[in-house]
Amino acid sequence: MGKPTFTPNPRCEEIFDDLDKYLVFCQDYGYRYNEADLYNWKSYAWQQFSKFLQNKSVKNTWTEDAKRFSGRFG
Repeated sequence: MGKPTFTPNPRCEEIFDDLDKYLVFCQDYGYRYNEADLYNWKSYAWQQFSKFLQNKSVKNTWTEDAKRFSGRFG
């Protein structure tokens, strides 16, 4: 009897890669990261991430918040 081999499912690996890319995007652009929003078109963060993948302009919430709060503190 031979040893059982484990072959990872490529679809499963793709999902984990997409989660990693989505996490980096949310950190870089200031969006709330939630794993449940992956592939959810109703989520605004996922919509922006999809635009980012298509090389379209994406709203950066870090700069928007900096503009909004620049004169209030200090």
